[in-house]
Amino acid sequence: MKLLRALLLLLSAGLALASARATTVVPPTFDQLVTDAEFIFEGTVIDARSQWTGEGAERRIVTHVTFEIEDAIKGASGKNYTIQMLGGTVDGETIEVAEAPRFKVGDRDILFVEHNGAQFVPLVGIMHGRFHVQTDGEGRDVVAKDNGALLADASKLGQDEKAAVTGPALSAADFKSAIRQKLSK
Repeated sequence: MKLLRALLLLLSAGLALASARATTVVPPTFDQLVTDAEFIFEGTVIDARSQWTGEGAERRIVTHVTFEIEDAIKGASGKNYTIQMLGGTVDGETIEVAEAPRFKVGDRDILFVEHNGAQFVPLVGIMHGRFHVQTDGEGRDVVAKDNGALLADASKLGQDEKAAVTGPALSAADFKSAIRQKLSK
Protein backbone atom coordinates (compact mmCIF):
# COMPACT_ATOMS: atom_id res chain seq x y z
CA MET A 1 0.00 0.00 0.00
CA LYS A 2 2.85 2.40 0.83
CA LEU A 3 4.47 1.59 -2.50
CA LEU A 4 1.24 2.31 -4.39
CA ARG A 5 0.83 5.60 -2.54
CA ALA A 6 4.42 6.58 -3.31
CA LEU A 7 3.98 5.70 -6.98
CA LEU A 8 0.77 7.74 -7.19
CA LEU A 9 2.52 10.67 -5.55
CA LEU A 10 5.43 10.48 -7.97
CA LEU A 11 3.07 10.18 -10.94
CA SER A 12 1.06 13.19 -9.76
CA ALA A 13 4.18 15.27 -9.21
CA GLY A 14 5.62 14.15 -12.55
CA LEU A 15 2.46 15.13 -14.41
CA ALA A 16 2.38 18.52 -12.71
CA LEU A 17 6.01 19.14 -13.55
CA ALA A 18 5.65 17.88 -17.11
CA SER A 19 2.70 20.17 -17.76
CA ALA A 20 4.53 23.08 -16.16
CA ARG A 21 7.63 22.46 -18.29
CA ALA A 22 5.53 21.99 -21.41
CA THR A 23 3.98 25.40 -20.93
CA THR A 24 5.60 28.08 -23.04
CA VAL A 25 5.31 31.42 -21.30
CA VAL A 26 5.06 34.27 -23.74
CA PRO A 27 6.15 37.44 -21.94
CA PRO A 28 3.12 39.70 -21.51
CA THR A 29 3.26 43.30 -22.59
CA PHE A 30 3.15 46.04 -19.97
CA ASP A 31 -0.48 46.70 -20.99
CA GLN A 32 -1.33 43.01 -20.48
CA LEU A 33 0.37 42.93 -17.08
CA VAL A 34 -1.65 45.90 -15.86
CA THR A 35 -4.95 44.90 -17.49
CA ASP A 36 -4.90 41.19 -16.61
CA ALA A 37 -3.82 41.63 -12.99
CA GLU A 38 -6.60 41.58 -10.44
CA PHE A 39 -4.25 42.91 -7.78
CA ILE A 40 -0.99 44.87 -8.17
CA PHE A 41 1.07 45.77 -5.13
CA GLU A 42 4.51 46.40 -3.74
CA GLY A 43 5.25 44.30 -0.69
CA THR A 44 7.84 42.48 1.37
CA VAL A 45 7.74 38.72 1.98
CA ILE A 46 7.14 38.16 5.69
CA ASP A 47 6.40 34.41 5.57
CA ALA A 48 6.68 31.46 3.18
CA ARG A 49 5.25 28.10 4.28
CA SER A 50 4.90 24.89 2.33
CA GLN A 51 2.40 22.17 3.16
CA TRP A 52 0.82 19.06 1.75
CA THR A 53 -2.72 19.49 0.47
CA GLY A 54 -5.27 17.22 -1.20
CA GLU A 55 -5.79 13.47 -1.04
CA GLY A 56 -4.69 10.51 -3.15
CA ALA A 57 -3.73 11.45 -6.71
CA GLU A 58 -4.63 15.07 -5.92
CA ARG A 59 -2.05 15.27 -3.11
CA ARG A 60 0.55 17.96 -3.74
CA ILE A 61 2.75 20.52 -2.02
CA VAL A 62 1.68 24.15 -2.10
CA THR A 63 3.51 27.16 -0.72
CA HIS A 64 1.74 30.11 0.85
CA VAL A 65 3.77 33.31 0.49
CA THR A 66 2.61 36.20 2.67
CA PHE A 67 3.53 39.78 1.87
CA GLU A 68 3.28 42.88 3.99
CA ILE A 69 1.67 45.38 1.62
CA GLU A 70 3.65 48.60 1.29
CA ASP A 71 1.72 50.05 -1.65
CA ALA A 72 -1.56 48.67 -3.04
CA ILE A 73 -1.69 49.88 -6.62
CA LYS A 74 -4.70 47.96 -8.00
CA GLY A 75 -7.36 45.93 -6.23
CA ALA A 76 -8.35 45.53 -2.62
CA SER A 77 -5.86 46.70 -0.07
CA GLY A 78 -5.04 45.37 3.35
CA LYS A 79 -2.05 45.01 5.61
CA ASN A 80 -1.04 41.55 4.34
CA TYR A 81 -1.72 39.43 1.27
CA THR A 82 -0.96 35.74 0.69
CA ILE A 83 -0.49 34.02 -2.66
CA GLN A 84 -0.69 30.25 -3.08
CA MET A 85 1.71 28.54 -5.47
CA LEU A 86 2.20 24.92 -6.50
CA GLY A 87 5.47 23.47 -5.22
CA GLY A 88 7.75 23.68 -2.23
CA THR A 89 9.51 21.41 0.24
CA VAL A 90 7.91 19.53 3.14
CA ASP A 91 9.79 17.00 5.29
CA GLY A 92 12.56 16.65 2.73
CA GLU A 93 10.22 16.10 -0.22
CA THR A 94 10.30 18.76 -2.93
CA ILE A 95 8.01 19.59 -5.83
CA GLU A 96 9.34 22.29 -8.17
CA VAL A 97 7.57 24.07 -10.98
CA ALA A 98 9.94 25.12 -13.76
CA GLU A 99 10.17 28.88 -14.25
CA ALA A 100 8.11 29.62 -11.13
CA PRO A 101 9.44 32.46 -9.00
CA ARG A 102 11.14 31.51 -5.74
CA PHE A 103 10.30 33.74 -2.80
CA LYS A 104 12.14 34.11 0.50
CA VAL A 105 11.47 36.18 3.60
CA GLY A 106 12.75 39.73 3.10
CA ASP A 107 12.21 39.88 -0.69
CA ARG A 108 10.68 43.18 -1.85
CA ASP A 109 8.60 42.84 -4.98
CA ILE A 110 6.01 44.46 -7.17
CA LEU A 111 3.56 41.71 -8.14
CA PHE A 112 0.86 41.43 -10.80
CA VAL A 113 -1.51 38.83 -9.33
CA GLU A 114 -4.30 36.96 -11.11
CA HIS A 115 -6.44 33.95 -10.16
CA ASN A 116 -4.82 33.46 -6.75
CA GLY A 117 -5.67 29.99 -5.44
CA ALA A 118 -6.99 28.86 -8.82
CA GLN A 119 -3.84 28.52 -10.93
CA PHE A 120 -0.49 26.94 -10.13
CA VAL A 121 1.37 30.29 -10.15
CA PRO A 122 -1.02 33.20 -9.57
CA LEU A 123 1.04 35.81 -11.40
CA VAL A 124 0.35 37.28 -14.84
CA GLY A 125 2.78 35.47 -17.16
CA ILE A 126 4.13 33.33 -14.28
CA MET A 127 7.65 34.71 -13.63
CA HIS A 128 6.94 37.79 -15.76
CA GLY A 129 4.46 39.04 -13.15
CA ARG A 130 7.16 39.51 -10.51
CA PHE A 131 9.52 42.49 -10.31
CA HIS A 132 12.16 42.72 -7.57
CA VAL A 133 12.70 46.04 -5.84
CA GLN A 134 16.36 46.42 -4.96
CA THR A 135 18.68 49.20 -3.96
CA ASP A 136 21.32 50.20 -6.51
CA GLY A 137 24.83 51.52 -5.80
CA GLU A 138 23.46 55.06 -5.50
CA GLY A 139 20.86 54.13 -2.89
CA ARG A 140 17.91 54.27 -5.31
CA ASP A 141 15.15 51.64 -5.30
CA VAL A 142 15.18 50.15 -8.80
CA VAL A 143 13.19 47.39 -10.47
CA ALA A 144 14.55 44.09 -11.78
CA LYS A 145 12.77 41.33 -13.64
CA ASP A 146 12.50 37.92 -11.96
CA ASN A 147 15.65 36.80 -13.82
CA GLY A 148 17.61 39.66 -12.20
CA ALA A 149 17.90 41.89 -15.28
CA LEU A 150 17.33 45.53 -14.39
CA LEU A 151 14.24 46.96 -16.06
CA ALA A 152 14.94 50.09 -18.11
CA ASP A 153 11.76 50.55 -20.17
CA ALA A 154 8.45 49.02 -19.06
CA SER A 155 6.77 49.90 -22.37
CA LYS A 156 9.06 47.39 -24.14
CA LEU A 157 8.01 44.43 -21.97
CA GLY A 158 6.63 41.59 -24.08
CA GLN A 159 7.58 43.39 -27.29
CA ASP A 160 11.35 43.75 -27.22
CA GLU A 161 12.76 42.07 -24.11
CA LYS A 162 16.32 43.17 -24.90
CA ALA A 163 15.28 46.83 -25.19
CA ALA A 164 13.29 46.49 -21.95
CA VAL A 165 16.54 45.88 -20.02
CA THR A 166 18.89 48.15 -21.99
CA GLY A 167 19.67 51.51 -20.44
CA PRO A 168 19.51 53.06 -16.98
CA ALA A 169 17.47 51.11 -14.42
CA LEU A 170 13.89 52.24 -13.88
CA SER A 171 13.20 53.39 -10.34
CA ALA A 172 10.47 51.63 -8.38
CA ALA A 173 8.64 54.97 -8.04
CA ASP A 174 8.69 55.54 -11.82
CA PHE A 175 7.53 51.96 -12.49
CA LYS A 176 4.60 52.34 -10.08
CA SER A 177 3.80 55.73 -11.60
CA ALA A 178 3.65 54.14 -15.08
CA ILE A 179 1.29 51.47 -13.73
CA ARG A 180 -0.99 54.08 -12.16
CA GLN A 181 -0.94 56.13 -15.35
CA LYS A 182 -1.99 53.06 -17.36
CA LEU A 183 -4.77 52.34 -14.87
CA SER A 184 -6.13 55.88 -15.17
CA LYS A 185 -6.72 55.55 -18.92
